[in-house]
Amino acid sequence: SGNYYNQGEIRKKELEQSCCVLGIPASDVTVIDHRDLPDDPAVEWDTQLLATLVLEHIEAKNINLVVTFDAGGVSGHANHVSLHTAVRYNSANFSGCPPGLVQGCRVLVLESVNLCRKYISFLDVLISCLLPRDALFILTEEETERAKRAMQCHHSQLLWFRQLYLLFSRYLVVNSLRLL
Repeated sequence: SGNYYNQGEIRKKELEQSCCVLGIPASDVTVIDHRDLPDDPAVEWDTQLLATLVLEHIEAKNINLVVTFDAGGVSGHANHVSLHTAVRYNSANFSGCPPGLVQGCRVLVLESVNLCRKYISFLDVLISCLLPRDALFILTEEETERAKRAMQCHHSQLLWFRQLYLLFSRYLVVNSLRLL
């Protein structure tokens, strides 16, 4: 629930506001508040527990595409890395199916890039176009502004380095992904 600084309830509301800006209805937002999955950048979550929760959600919502972090977690956050590990675990345990978690479900992982590329904003579009990937999303100016408005809904998390992220991050302009 994002309770690292005892702000879980605040962060849940901010998430709903952010999703609203992105056109995602609150009914499609699920927050898992599990005592064994603490919001902590240094804590790796239990792979099997998280894999089970993710798979249950995918099946319950009939999800056919999962977008998650890669093994670097984009920022190295242990919770992000744990999510990647759990999704990968699920994919590996459904070897009779095509790549994905369950029949008909595909998985894309967001590419982590080095610090220089992470903060060169739209200039990374040129680099991303030249490098191998399975999917490349280049946001329009309007989509970038919407993404920034969505990020700004997370008032409790807008520390100085996230302000820099809003100004310079390539992830608000271009995202390269690979099939898992």
